[in-house]
Amino acid sequence: MPEYKIAVIRGDGIGIEVVEEGLKVLKAVARTGCFTLQLTEFPWSTNYYFEHREMMPKDGIETLRKFDAIFLGAVGHPKVQDHITLNGLLLPIRRAFDQYVCLRPSVLYPGVKSPLAGRKPWDIDLVVIRENTEGEYANVGGFQYRDQPEEVAIQSSVFTRRGCERVITYAFDLARSRNKKKHVTSITKSNAQGYGMVLWDRIFKAVAEKYPDIATDSLLIDRACMDFIRRPEQFDVVVASNLFGDILTDIGAVITGSLGLASSANLDPSRRYPSMFEPTHGSAPDIAGKGIANPMAQILTAALMLRQLGQEAAGQVVESAVQKVLYEGKVISPDLGGRAKTTEVGDAIVAALGAPAR
Repeated sequence: MPEYKIAVIRGDGIGIEVVEEGLKVLKAVARTGCFTLQLTEFPWSTNYYFEHREMMPKDGIETLRKFDAIFLGAVGHPKVQDHITLNGLLLPIRRAFDQYVCLRPSVLYPGVKSPLAGRKPWDIDLVVIRENTEGEYANVGGFQYRDQPEEVAIQSSVFTRRGCERVITYAFDLARSRNKKKHVTSITKSNAQGYGMVLWDRIFKAVAEKYPDIATDSLLIDRACMDFIRRPEQFDVVVASNLFGDILTDIGAVITGSLGLASSANLDPSRRYPSMFEPTHGSAPDIAGKGIANPMAQILTAALMLRQLGQEAAGQVVESAVQKVLYEGKVISPDLGGRAKTTEVGDAIVAALGAPAR
């Protein structure tokens, strides 16, 4: 029986609460499956930062290297600037473990109402593949004449042939395996950004030629944002740079009901290093500690983790349980129009494990 070593980082805000429910579901599905989980928790968070002036210890990456996966809640605190939490924990992990694919599904499940008129369950079923280690988040640049009237800030994006080619290839392979529309949409702004984005466009065209069975199109980011709202049903697999993928997935979460359903996986497809799994909703300090956060994004993220670990059936069991709870509509958190507490939603999903998919 395989055993998987999972590093657990609850982080901040609602991350602490939703991870608890995610672990509840993972433990329950492990008891009914043919695998075991060895869970090790780390207190890395902004509270850790307040005490140590760093988001994780200097040997944090080496500590995580021995694990099969990282299960993260959220990081962020009103008293700490976002660049500290991002560059102190998330980006170092993504880069050190070459998690160059950020996979973010957006699905309109039965029982969930989209804010877009006339959309029925499954009308929206897309996945955004976000390049995760370079692009606009490469953090290349600096300041000159800091805090002086003539201060200058330079921020550079980094696009490499290797980086573009491998994430675009992943998107095409995914489109081929999804058995849906078999369509890949590339997102750039190459009319205004004439170097990195033009390189991306050229590589997308070259990779597409190797996949004659996959339909393609390319959109500018402003057009893509409009079409995510006007006609999201046209999308299947979307591949985008670090920044544009981040923007589009927030729209994808909203049009499919709630950020409380938005799962995410930071993947090293080669499996040389651990991948990291986190929902996209952030720490939501305005509702932290109130017991009303929706844990479904964290639980759907657990399903992504199980699939990456090779436990496809277990991942489907978890997703089906979430679908059942949504479809029945009896135990629903406030973001979806219900009144259920975070723990009640987690309990309902555990009770629904083994239910058929909707």
